[in-house]
Amino acid sequence: MRTADTDTYDVLVIGGGPAGLSAALNLGRSLMRVLVVDADRPRNAATLNSHGFLTRDGVAPHELRRMARDELTAYPNIEVRTRIRVLELRRSASAADGETDAGFTASVGRKDPTDVVTARSVLLATGLHETLPDVPNLRGFYGISLFSCAACDAWELRSRRLALIGETPDLADRARLISRWTESLTVFTLGADTVTAAEEAELAASGVAVLRHPIAELVGDRGRIEAIRLTDGTVVAVEGGFVRPEWQTDLSFLHGFAPAIDRDGHLVTDRSGRTDIPGLYAAGDAAIPGPQQLIVAAGAGARVASVMVHDAVGIATAH
Repeated sequence: MRTADTDTYDVLVIGGGPAGLSAALNLGRSLMRVLVVDADRPRNAATLNSHGFLTRDGVAPHELRRMARDELTAYPNIEVRTRIRVLELRRSASAADGETDAGFTASVGRKDPTDVVTARSVLLATGLHETLPDVPNLRGFYGISLFSCAACDAWELRSRRLALIGETPDLADRARLISRWTESLTVFTLGADTVTAAEEAELAASGVAVLRHPIAELVGDRGRIEAIRLTDGTVVAVEGGFVRPEWQTDLSFLHGFAPAIDRDGHLVTDRSGRTDIPGLYAAGDAAIPGPQQLIVAAGAGARVASVMVHDAVGIATAH
């Protein structure tokens, strides 16, 4: 399985978040030769503390990643390269001839390729790029008092006056979820017609207000939000809240092949993490259903690693 060529690997893991690092650990422990390539620009970079990860509740996301990378150094068959990217990933020439175990070739570097590596299989754990709603000075509060994940951060905001900011069709559903943690929630649609009249009436019956004017300004100090001022002059006092970003999967580095994606741009896999491209797997935020808690992404990485090992030796996986 392994060769003397230092640029040939059993598995190339693209992405060094919880899914990718968890997969690398489990693949390495199965005697796979693994290369992790991580651009080191995580979606949760603005988040000060992560939550819901058993034994690590409250740890900073960057610290969790550091500890994981440190653990991987104990395995000589696992290599982690950070702050570089896979600039181009191609299926090997034999793949074009129909071989299902043909492997992949990747150009790895920063702006220009600096190295070429080959791998029998590839795990896409690239995560997502997020675009925040177009609200003045939102970045100054994001990750401190405004968040995107209710399961991750709503406990710390429980019973406070909260805002939900967004313009996506699922805004009413998110409002229903967040109202579990507060009796004072205001939804700001930024002028978009994304909450229907029926949804607004249902939310109002639960004590949730919907305001449809665009936001002129977020008011607060040092990342702690205190109020939201609308373009019509209305000012609403809040003590925290949530935003609904839009997420995109970047697959621009794939050349000559295109795995299936759903209508939201997430990679389609079977229940074991296999895409429709032989030898190509996916786990974490990049795969359906999209953004997940860190512990869920880590579990997905471990799961797909087991499947990849089973596939490599040609046995059916039991899960």
